[in-house]
Amino acid sequence: MLDVRRLRILQHLAAYGTVAATADALHLTAPAVSQHLAALQKEAGTPVVEKHGRTLRLTAAGELLVAHTEVILAELAAAESGLAAMKGGRRGTVRISAFASAARTLVPPLFERLNGTGTDPAPDSTGAARDLSLRLSVQEPDEALDELHKRSTDLALVHSYTVLPRSVPAAWEQTVLMEEPVLLALHPDRAGLEGLTAGQPADLSRLAHLPWLTPGPETSCYEMIQRACGAAGFVPDIRASSSDFSVLTALAAADAGAVLVPRMALPDHTAPLSLHPLVRPVSRTVFTVCRAGTGKHPDLRAVLDLLHETATALDDRTAGRPDRPR
Repeated sequence: MLDVRRLRILQHLAAYGTVAATADALHLTAPAVSQHLAALQKEAGTPVVEKHGRTLRLTAAGELLVAHTEVILAELAAAESGLAAMKGGRRGTVRISAFASAARTLVPPLFERLNGTGTDPAPDSTGAARDLSLRLSVQEPDEALDELHKRSTDLALVHSYTVLPRSVPAAWEQTVLMEEPVLLALHPDRAGLEGLTAGQPADLSRLAHLPWLTPGPETSCYEMIQRACGAAGFVPDIRASSSDFSVLTALAAADAGAVLVPRMALPDHTAPLSLHPLVRPVSRTVFTVCRAGTGKHPDLRAVLDLLHETATALDDRTAGRPDRPR
């Protein structure tokens, strides 16, 4: 009979790539991991890993076992979630990995409500008890999903664009929080020279001559801008690059160039900007991802519910503002 503990070690090896990293993640020694893999190989009756240079890689049998292990671990997680719900939850810690603008706008209200310091504290009936704590790491969506795969985080707060879909394992649980437009931000005088009034849809194909401001090439937002401009028939002439949208919008307010920015990434306080939706709309979907079977755990369920409430309130609040056109 296959040992679930050893299957879990094999799954971690698939996620982390090396015996040493797997040992660190599971708080084991490297020799102990190797011994468990050898025992699993005997149980399976066929090699599950093979040497590849100085590392190990999964055989076809190993990949098959990992696929089934994901299902087994999801069922175990669902069972644990069900038991926790029956007992009222553990009131433990939920680890969140979120991209920067979501960490700035969606996560702080969670801390306020769970700590009872917000204007509308979460009642105990939601399951969000005072002793439920959060741990936040700010990461790009790809890194957040990788942490979820490695079981180093409980909840990934990520995004995708209409021009840049994001692939997520089908078995994982996804919940859409909001959809927001990508806006063109220009200095008001520059917008006037281009024949644009505030809030008027902009045709990117008529703006190819402008200098452009973009996030760093390591971000998906950079790729979004490349694709949006490419669909308009040009490659943007990039004059400045920063992964901080507050920097990019400050530069746009100084007439250093044009920038495409998701609505939620706009700073709360900026110099005057002329904001424009696009003639060919580009939107960003913000959603949560958790591993299969974990979404019904009371602690995680409380966080998901509060995130949904916060996102809905933010969407309603920004939709009606003249500087946040939809």
